[in-house]
Amino acid sequence: MSAENPATDPLEFLKSMWGSMGFAVPGMVTPTLDVNELDKRIADLKTVEGWLRMNLNMLQMSIQGLEMQRATLAAMQAIGQSAGSAEANANPFANPALWPWNMMQAGAPADEAPKGEPEK
Repeated sequence: MSAENPATDPLEFLKSMWGSMGFAVPGMVTPTLDVNELDKRIADLKTVEGWLRMNLNMLQMSIQGLEMQRATLAAMQAIGQSAGSAEANANPFANPALWPWNMMQAGAPADEAPKGEPEK
């Protein structure tokens, strides 16, 4: 293949294209018999693997955070809709999650005197 024109050899074209980018073509470099070089390559690849795992974990946490935010907003919207419906007002015990809200809403009006004090 080396006798052929490099412009017509796809492998040489690919090597020259990747070589101009400043890094070797993966899997197309000659294997080495130097143990130290292999250890260096393994350490480099493990470093990249750790970095990719860290980024994957951060991405997964971001997705989970957005899903929790979405679920919270949906729950708040559902509570707001059920609190405003006539059915929830007709039966205050229909939704146990709204009991504290219903009890606060059913409190004494502002113009009514609190219990235990005589009216004037």
